[in-house]
Amino acid sequence: MGKEKVLLVDDEEGIRTVLGISLADAGYDVRTAADGEEALAVFADHRPSIVLTDIKMPGIDGIELLKRIKSQNPDTEVIMITGHGDLDLAIESIKHEATDFVTKPVHPDIMDIALKRASERLTMRRELRAHTENLEHLVEQQASRLVEMERLSAVGQAVEGMTAAMGNIAADLVTGLSILDEMPCFVAVHDKDRKIVATNRLYLERLGNRVGQDSCDVYGSADDESDRETVCPVEKTFESGAGQRCKAWISYLNGERYPVIVHTAPIRNSRDEIELVMEVAADVSEIRRLQQTLETTRKRYRQLFDEVPCYIAVMDPEFDVVATNQGHTEFFGDAIGKKCFRVCKNRGERCPECPVADTFADGMSHQMETVVTGANGERRNVLVRTTPLRNNAGELTQVMEMATDITELRLLQDNLSMLGLMVGSVSHNIKGILTGLDAGLYLMNTGWEKKLPERVERGYEKVRVMTDRIRKVVLDLLYCAKDREPQFDTVSISDLVEDVRNVIEPKSLGKNIAIDWTLDPALTTLEAEEGTLHAALVAILENAVEACMTDRRQNAHRILCRVTGDGPDAVLFTITDDGPGMPAEIREKLFDLFYSSKGSKGTGLGLFLAHRAVAQHGGRIDVESEPGQGATFAIRIPLRRR
Repeated sequence: MGKEKVLLVDDEEGIRTVLGISLADAGYDVRTAADGEEALAVFADHRPSIVLTDIKMPGIDGIELLKRIKSQNPDTEVIMITGHGDLDLAIESIKHEATDFVTKPVHPDIMDIALKRASERLTMRRELRAHTENLEHLVEQQASRLVEMERLSAVGQAVEGMTAAMGNIAADLVTGLSILDEMPCFVAVHDKDRKIVATNRLYLERLGNRVGQDSCDVYGSADDESDRETVCPVEKTFESGAGQRCKAWISYLNGERYPVIVHTAPIRNSRDEIELVMEVAADVSEIRRLQQTLETTRKRYRQLFDEVPCYIAVMDPEFDVVATNQGHTEFFGDAIGKKCFRVCKNRGERCPECPVADTFADGMSHQMETVVTGANGERRNVLVRTTPLRNNAGELTQVMEMATDITELRLLQDNLSMLGLMVGSVSHNIKGILTGLDAGLYLMNTGWEKKLPERVERGYEKVRVMTDRIRKVVLDLLYCAKDREPQFDTVSISDLVEDVRNVIEPKSLGKNIAIDWTLDPALTTLEAEEGTLHAALVAILENAVEACMTDRRQNAHRILCRVTGDGPDAVLFTITDDGPGMPAEIREKLFDLFYSSKGSKGTGLGLFLAHRAVAQHGGRIDVESEPGQGATFAIRIPLRRR
């Protein structure tokens, strides 16, 4: 194919010039635009496959330009260019399906990596589409040929009609058979002496000039009279007076034998006596060859369908899954006959944003990024693209959905985003902590000078609180910045529960929230990293307390904390609140990095870190909740290190 078209959008002329020259030298067909309005006009005229755009521009900024380009052509790969302080905007651009982002000043190697990634995605998408279209065309072509050959084998229905015409031209058989020279089958006329008296052109070319020979010679060896008479349909027609239809083998000029379907019909004279028999034979070896080719093609198509490195499913208008590839079955289990939203999302109703529904509505391809859940509970980020499937009448009957696993890509982007956000959030937190420490020290100093023990105590409490905040910030940095193995030790379960209780209960005082604790006395110890497990349980309980605080349906709330055994090898921490509950769309994102249902009041780190800590201990968290029915978090932790 030709050069990849690239649109470069930046309000700085110097960047457009330098970067444009670099892209052209790299082999790209480059177009430039100074702002969003000009970029949309260039995009409409040239339809570039890759767009590089600055985020901060006058008028239409980069985020809005990204949205409009994706709405016009979801296949376009958009790379965002951002300044050092724009990481929050870069994260927003990723949510709107940007391919990648690079920072200013643009490093050539980083830009080259981003462009290669975009080109690889374009190439994979084109190859998949080409393979699909080529295989569909081949299957359709072979099926058409098969139908044509099967029609050919059914010429017996027309033989009886042709015999009437043949009776009128029996006096000139050669002239009569020439009418059938264009027929793609063997036609011969036999007399009462069981001799061939005329043939059409195809018979002559492939079976030879057999005029005057015995009728049955073509079917077998001339040495076996009984076999010939048994097989020969001409003989049977003369004997019975009725047309015959049978399968037989005939000998070609080269000595090879081929299967045929034979139709015979009697030609009667004016006294209603059988004077001649017309025989029409169609070679079915071509049909078998086409059937084998078609079956091979179907197997190749199925192999490609199964081995494509993504999850493929086909849905009908009722959102029932009618076909899946091997990758889809391995991850989601047997989905045939089940609702797609039940299989992929564990939902009881259709997803609010559904590309399959959009494709059924407008007949166009759609794409979106979402999170799906496998049969084993594993959640993965996928990029979904839908394609309409139509019948021979052009009616949209099914939709094919292809979901590409981008979990690793999102993890890398999350890590990069997390590190960037940490720089800003930590500096802000430390600034607040330092202010608090200054205030505490001031109270302590002035309290000592003026001999005011209450002020000294207030200052000490302030310093203690700030110290706890420093500890939490450091732990958050430690857990978010890198994966680490927990340092296991023998932990008293009762002491762990008591420590968590001492942290949580002060947060519920004065808020009409009662917390009931139940601990199975048979539980003694477990192997865990006490600090991280303590922080995880506190984060989940804090979430329950805050949920109850936001519930305006009732004045008083209750949280039940039960610690029980889960079989002989695990402990189960069950935390149940009677707060407002959660819909499915919030449950699905509950443990996502930076996701918070509390808006600007939440950081989106607490439950993310809790989920990571439990996973590091070999455990899992199950959540049950419905709107208006509270929520239950079940945290299962193995008692012994695996």
